[in-house]
Amino acid sequence: MLIDTFGRVATDLRVSLTDRCNLRCTYCMPEEGLQWLAKPDLLTDDEIVRLIRIAVTDLGVTEVRFTGGEPLLRPGLVGIVERCAALEPRPRMSLTTNGIGLKRTATALKAAGLDRVNVSLDTLRPDVFKTLTRRDRHRDVLDGMAAARDAGLVPVKVNAVLMPGLNDDEAPDLLAWAIEEGYELRFIEQMPLDAQHGWKRDGMITAGDILESLRTRFTLTPEGADERGSAPAERWVVDGGPHTVGVIASVTRPFCRACDRTRLTADGQVRTCLFATEETDLRAALRSDARDAEVAEIWKKAMWGKKAGSGLDDPSFLQPDRPMSAIGG
Repeated sequence: MLIDTFGRVATDLRVSLTDRCNLRCTYCMPEEGLQWLAKPDLLTDDEIVRLIRIAVTDLGVTEVRFTGGEPLLRPGLVGIVERCAALEPRPRMSLTTNGIGLKRTATALKAAGLDRVNVSLDTLRPDVFKTLTRRDRHRDVLDGMAAARDAGLVPVKVNAVLMPGLNDDEAPDLLAWAIEEGYELRFIEQMPLDAQHGWKRDGMITAGDILESLRTRFTLTPEGADERGSAPAERWVVDGGPHTVGVIASVTRPFCRACDRTRLTADGQVRTCLFATEETDLRAALRSDARDAEVAEIWKKAMWGKKAGSGLDDPSFLQPDRPMSAIGG
C-alpha cells in the first residue's frame, strides 16, 4: 500500500510514456520545443510494464493513466496497454492525449484493453488553436475524439485551459458543443508547470471566472462532495442534468487532502505531486537487478514522505524545474 503520513492512500498511478510532444502549447513549452530525454534514459516497455505490475499487484494501485508528453508518440503503446490489461487484478486504464493520433489508434487501443481517454482541446476556433498550439491540427483533434467515441473509449473527457485574451470567452460555447457531441468537459486552471516559467497568478483565468462565464448561459448545480470523492474535478450538473461540467482548480481551490495519485516519469522517477521538487529513482533499482519487493519498498518510502499540499499558496513556492511535458499530467 502506498500510504503517506497524512493517511492518504495512492491508488491512481499516472505513467508518463514520453516527454516528447507534437504540439507546442504556449502554456507548456517554447515554440522551439525542449531538449528531449535521450532514449537510454527512458524506461523500456518491459520496465514500464514491470513497474505497473508492481504497483497493481503489490502496492494496491487500481487505476493507471498513461500520459506524456504525448503518449501516442510511444511506439510500443498498444503493446503496453495489452500487457497491463492482462494483469491480475486488472487495473482500469485511461489515456491523456492531445488527440492528434487517435483517429488511427483508437480501435487498436480499445481492443488492447484501454477503457477511456482524456483529450486536450482548448478552443473550437481553428485559428485560436493554431495560436495556442503553434500547429494547424484542429481538425485532427476533432476527428480523433470522434474516433475514440466511436471505438467505445468512453466517456471521452475533454480538458480545456482558458488563457486571457485568447479563448477566455469560449467557456459557454465549449460546454454547449461538448453536450451536443456527448463528451464530458472539464476546465483546468493554468498551472505553474510551463518550461518557460512564465506563469503568473495575476491575470490567470480562475475557477470563479469560468463558472461566472458558464452561468451566463447555463444553470449549474453543485454535484456535491460525496460524488466527487478523490477526483480532481469539482463537478456541476448542467440545467438539471444529465450532463455535467467539471473544473479542476489546482491553484485557487486545491484538493490535496483527498489526493490519491502517485506519478511515474518517462525516465523512471517517482513524483509524489505535480509540484514536487524532489523525485525518487526507480529506474536505477530496475537496472541494478533489484527484486520486485525492493522496488516496492523504495516506492513506499517515497510516498510516505509526500507533503501535505502543493505549496502553491506559500509565498516561498518554487516552480518545479521539470515542465509538464516531462512530469506527465
